[in-house]
Order: sequence, then C-alpha cells, then structure tokens
Amino acid sequence: MTRVWKWNRPVTVREVLEDLQQERSIAYTTVMTVLDNLHQKGWVRREAEGRAYRYEAVSTRAAYSAALMNDAWTQSDNPAAALVAFFGMMSPQQREALRDAVRIVQGPETPAAENTAAENTAAENTAAENTVAQNPATENPATENPAAAEGATGG
Repeated sequence: MTRVWKWNRPVTVREVLEDLQQERSIAYTTVMTVLDNLHQKGWVRREAEGRAYRYEAVSTRAAYSAALMNDAWTQSDNPAAALVAFFGMMSPQQREALRDAVRIVQGPETPAAENTAAENTAAENTAAENTVAQNPATENPATENPAAAEGATGG
C-alpha cells in the first residue's frame, strides 16, 4: 500500500516492481499476488489496461490510519483510559498536532468556548501526566519496544 499511496495515481504491477527492486530483489508474480490480494480485500480498485491492470488506493493513507486508530480505540474495554495512555505516549509535537486537529474539527470558536478549550487542554495534559507517572514505560515507548515504534510509523 505504501507504494500505491506514494504515487497517488493508478499504478501497474511493473511500476511497483521496479520501485521495490531499487531496494531488494523481488519477483513480478509476488507483487502481482499482493496487489491482487489487496484488490480482493477492497483496499485497491483496479482497471484493465490492455493485458494488465492499473491499481489505485480506495482511501488515503490518512483515512486508513484513522480507521485503524478508531478500530483499536472502540475495541478497548476502557476507551477513555486507552486515549489517556495514547496521549501520554505522544511527543509534544504530536500533542500540538492533535490540538490543531481538534480545532479544525470543532471549527471557529467563540471566546467562551476558547476558555473551555484551554481548560480541557489543561485537564488532558494533567491526565496524560498522571498516566505517565503511573506507568513510566509509556514515557518513551520507542525505547521500550522498537518494533512497536516501527509499526506505528509504517516502518
């Protein structure tokens, strides 16, 4: 999917193959099988072009990531605690990006709403700090579990 998202246009098996072969040796049939599997799962759509297909992502990488996060959150037995733990794992830059995203979703705020937002942000920060204090391993999960950090970034 990373290769399909990278081009942001319909791609052929040959294009993906040539891109992957810059990093490692891989067979055409392997790439064709993976793209076919992605098509069967509904992650890509394809259109015939001569004797080949052009594959295109059904959704953006951001939408896919959001769906994964939503799925993980909704399957938690305590969604609020899961969010607090997640926020506790975030870097200051990630928390600022989260604040920006919330502002975008909420739209323009009135002065009274801005005070509430500031109070909520302070409460979120306190909750995240408390979670980190209760579980020091969440302070820097990348050092505790490099594989988890790699998976989170799309490694």
